This record gives sequence, structure tokens and C-alpha cells, in this order.
Amino acid sequence: MRMITILAAGTALAMATAANAQSPSPQQAPSRPPAAAPQAPSAAPTIQTVNVVDIDELPAATQSQVNEIVAKRGEDELGKLRDTIEAAPTIRSALEAKGLTSRNVIIAQMNPDGALTLVTRKTG
Repeated sequence: MRMITILAAGTALAMATAANAQSPSPQQAPSRPPAAAPQAPSAAPTIQTVNVVDIDELPAATQSQVNEIVAKRGEDELGKLRDTIEAAPTIRSALEAKGLTSRNVIIAQMNPDGALTLVTRKTG
């Protein structure tokens, strides 16, 4: 009889330990608050200035970087860029002031402060 009591107590102890291990412990909750959700990017900055730069005016290392980007980009993407330029009178007039058109633009970069830089290449 003693053996059955010890066996029953041991089994009960083992079951209690297993059940306790499976239940979540409030002490293991994270002590720091969850990270804030990332904010959605703000709207594109408004164009404040337009800088038109010929690729030949750039340093050799920068020219190489621009040429790599241009080589990876498709004609469809370049066409969209040029259509966007044609639809924006401010950008188009900055190009015309230098005797250029959207067909000369090979890449554009917009800075957060509103400075748009157009890199151009003279054709023929």
C-alpha cells in the first residue's frame, strides 16, 4: 500500500510539474514595451530647385556609377521618367534653359530637401 501511495504522489508531482511548465508565466513577459510600428513614408518632397548636370561634368567614379544604373534600367523605365519630365513645366523649362530636352536626361535624383538633380547626356 505504501508503494501505491508513493507512486501516486510521484505521478501527481510529475504531472503538476509538466502542467506548470506548459502554462505561460507572467514573470517571463517582456519588460520593455513593444517597438513602435514603422511610420509610413511621408509624401514626396516638393521640388524646390532643379539642377541640370551633364554626365561629363561629374567625377569619373560618379560617371561609372551613373552608367551602371543606366545599363540596368530598361527603356520602359526611362520612358516613364521622360514622360514625367514633359508633364512638369518647371523641370522642362530648366532643361530648355540649357538647350536640352527630356530626351537628354538619363537619370534623376530627388533629395529630401526638394533639390532635383537631372543628369543629362548630349546626343550625337
